[in-house]
Amino acid sequence: MTGFTSLIIVSMVMTGCGSNSSGNSGNSSNSGNNGSSGSSAANVNNSSAPASGEKVAGGTVRVAMATEPDNLDPYLSAATDTGSMMDNVFDGLFEAGTNSELVPALAESYKVSEDGLNYTFSLKKGVKFHDGSDLTSEDVYYSYAKLSGLNGNKPLSSKFTAIESIDTPDEHTVVVKLKAKDAAFLAANIVAIVPKDYEQQSTKPIGAGPFKFASYTPGQQLVLEKNEQFYDNARKPVLDRVEFKFMPDANASVLALKSGEIDMLPGISAQGALQLGSGFHIVSGPQNMVQLMALNHEVQPLNDVKVRQAINYAIDKDIIIQTVADGNGAKLGSNMSPAMKMYYQEGLDKRYEPDTEQAKKLLKEAGYENGFKLTITVPSNYKFHVDTAQVIAEQLKAVGIEATIKQIEWSSWLEDVYNNAKYEATIVGLTGKLDPHEVLGRYESTYAKNFFKFSSSEYDELMSKGRQEIDENKRAELYKQAQTILAEQAAAVYIMDPSRSVALKDHLHGFTMYPVQKYDFAAMYYTK
Repeated sequence: MTGFTSLIIVSMVMTGCGSNSSGNSGNSSNSGNNGSSGSSAANVNNSSAPASGEKVAGGTVRVAMATEPDNLDPYLSAATDTGSMMDNVFDGLFEAGTNSELVPALAESYKVSEDGLNYTFSLKKGVKFHDGSDLTSEDVYYSYAKLSGLNGNKPLSSKFTAIESIDTPDEHTVVVKLKAKDAAFLAANIVAIVPKDYEQQSTKPIGAGPFKFASYTPGQQLVLEKNEQFYDNARKPVLDRVEFKFMPDANASVLALKSGEIDMLPGISAQGALQLGSGFHIVSGPQNMVQLMALNHEVQPLNDVKVRQAINYAIDKDIIIQTVADGNGAKLGSNMSPAMKMYYQEGLDKRYEPDTEQAKKLLKEAGYENGFKLTITVPSNYKFHVDTAQVIAEQLKAVGIEATIKQIEWSSWLEDVYNNAKYEATIVGLTGKLDPHEVLGRYESTYAKNFFKFSSSEYDELMSKGRQEIDENKRAELYKQAQTILAEQAAAVYIMDPSRSVALKDHLHGFTMYPVQKYDFAAMYYTK
């Protein structure tokens, strides 16, 4: 392959529309997303309502966010909300397109050697970072050396550990050599490129994106300003400023939108959408996100597959979708959304039809005839997950499982649950990715953030083969087999991919839904 205007990674078929329930659902880098679902409102679509009136140059968009940044450094952040804010500050070699394709950003073109081991990237000329320095191949080397561990330190991303060497034959050419064929590597190149030797990204981040970091006030707001020197004329921002207001309370966010304190509310609930009335429009569509109840396989009795299967039989996902998501969610049976059509294994959503008697039978066989106590840890700022936990707790009572809901702050969830697996069960949303390995690789026994503590040599072997398989159809079959293992082993309780809605003022336009959580403010503008 050589050069591109767009590279199709996977064809995504998105079905169903709906707005979102309850502010947001959980997030973390390989973890959650702002998932919610709900009813529809005026102008529901996957892109902003058609602009009427004259486009206005400049302006400020104030956006309500349920969570604060966990780290401004793109290599140290684990939260999807943070990524969706800071994605406007940083650009990678590629960026995600609206149809799950890769589109050029800092890369002008690329080519891959016949053996699939060498990737040669040609960089665009005239690109400047926000500090005024020129982008060169040395910046890409520095960035990828940090991510891969080639700088002598611990690798910052498992997606780049397959890199054997990086060469920079000239200022605008980068050659990456892999240790082995890695079909997932190309999609990983949406990662931010940062300026060489700059080590203050956590306090004053510098990228090459359409907006520059201006300020961050913990507990209040994150402010970005227009990058007047942005390299891509077709993507130059119209807006002057974006202010992310931290509002963990979903109801307060709706009231703030109605009163004019904010201009945009991601993840608005169905009830919230109904409260808005005129003067607003809703952009809605599927998220490519998996809401699930993770089960810690290192904790008794969840280390017993029969217990995990019993929990799956005890839970009625249809009721959860109807009550929590207002019916706007696709029922799941594995950690793959049907939005990833090519890689999605159909039929797994029917693997555990609600069956109280079967659940009790399995619990008895596992030695828990009288049930047991279970703590479900949920990030408190994501009402969608809290509501789901409440429904599940009621359903588990029918089979003798006494579930207690433990609500903790998002930062604590990231540290305790995601980073250190100090939990029994948790409910969160795992974000969709551009490549299936990024989705299913979360369960590999060698994956550092495998907070499920799932371990299967058969699964690991399938994932290894999938990563090296270049033939797309053969690769898809391997990932379908891997999904079947997750379902049979009841690795988690896979609930739904909720639809997601974003509310905007009527005169704010240009917002588009992506298959990954992305807020492209460079494309947004006001009309008068």
